[in-house]
Amino acid sequence: MRKADIVRETKETRVALTVDLDGTGRSAISTGIGFLDHMLDLLARHARFDLEIKADGDLHVDFHHTTEDVGIVLGQALKKALGDMRGITRYADVLLPMDETLTRVALDISGRPFLVFRTEFAVPKIGEFDTELVREFFQAFASSAGVTLHVETLYGVNAHHIAESCFKGLARVLRAAVAVDPAAAGEIPSTKGALGT
Repeated sequence: MRKADIVRETKETRVALTVDLDGTGRSAISTGIGFLDHMLDLLARHARFDLEIKADGDLHVDFHHTTEDVGIVLGQALKKALGDMRGITRYADVLLPMDETLTRVALDISGRPFLVFRTEFAVPKIGEFDTELVREFFQAFASSAGVTLHVETLYGVNAHHIAESCFKGLARVLRAAVAVDPAAAGEIPSTKGALGT
């Protein structure tokens, strides 16, 4: 079973997360940040991960620490759930439309953490959520998961649509990249014979 439970506690946040990569898209998300909860709920749904997250953070300061730390823990959980990564497809990419917005996302579960994030927002906030935190989440996730992740919004106007296209794009590439390739079941998809080392 490709599952993981992670609890991470600092002076700023406490994040408890459970993920099942072979789930049905069921989620129970509570971070104290409504917009982030919405993004994580749709990520679980479109990745077909069962995902539970309970985060308590210093929201009286701002949303930065909680958003970043949830990204860190989700990345750690993905890495743990994948184990030695035998049989996974490894690579995936998608063009994700959201009304007037189009975002391209590409993923390599390589063991080499790297983020290219070419997405801009014309406004500083979506409701109370700072739009710059979208990148912070993706950076934290990619670094902790040990994945190479490219996110590029080709065009778009509405900030909510732009953010949602990024999260849905991530969900779809995760769903495809973690899928077991029947032609390579039991094999590690690398000429080195190992990933993540």
